[in-house]
Amino acid sequence: MKQLSLKSILAGGLVLAASTIVYAHGDVNPQPVDTAGLPETGEEWLTENPYRADAVGEDVWLKAIEIGASGYNQNCARCHGLEVVSGGLAPDLRFLEAEEYGDEWFVERFRTGYTQNGTTKMPAFGELLGQDAAWAIRTYVETRPDADAMETVADELMAMRDQLNSYSTDATGADADALKSRLSEIASTIETYSGAPIADSVAFRAANLIDGSPASYKSAAETLTIGLSAAN
Repeated sequence: MKQLSLKSILAGGLVLAASTIVYAHGDVNPQPVDTAGLPETGEEWLTENPYRADAVGEDVWLKAIEIGASGYNQNCARCHGLEVVSGGLAPDLRFLEAEEYGDEWFVERFRTGYTQNGTTKMPAFGELLGQDAAWAIRTYVETRPDADAMETVADELMAMRDQLNSYSTDATGADADALKSRLSEIASTIETYSGAPIADSVAFRAANLIDGSPASYKSAAETLTIGLSAAN
């Protein structure tokens, strides 16, 4: 796994600052994040992500990823990149360790923002978006899959996508359990950059959609299509 330390991320940020690269949000206003469906975290800010699967269960964890993806895309992607793939103007958050030390750095920056020489490079989101949104975004960020691992399995996933597409119109001979099992096996080989135990990969998403119905095969195929296109 190509995992960088928090120290490396911070060093990268200092290099960017030193080279006067500006990734300011300008006058872009933070957008509210609907956190309905997540356990409330309270008023006192935590120092560790409360929405990880081992703490709240897979259903809440998946909900946090869903909400976090929306919140990230509305508020963070402009600078940190779509799917958290930085273009180099801001730290690549995929490498921020999924542990308490990384959590503390993330939530402090989220709450207070970042200003350099009087210029706001990142607004303070804490009071505007709240703690529940912060940890949902954190959950989404830390579950981004290793791009190289995705590339390794891309051909098989494309073949499965085509098979699922065909089953969406004619499910004769389809074995839903076998399809789910193979997608889950593939998903288990895809690591995160952060060290989080489960990557929210397209294989993982597709496996969780299949229930044996034509509609589920179609949804799983679409998920693979979109995810593989984004990866390329």
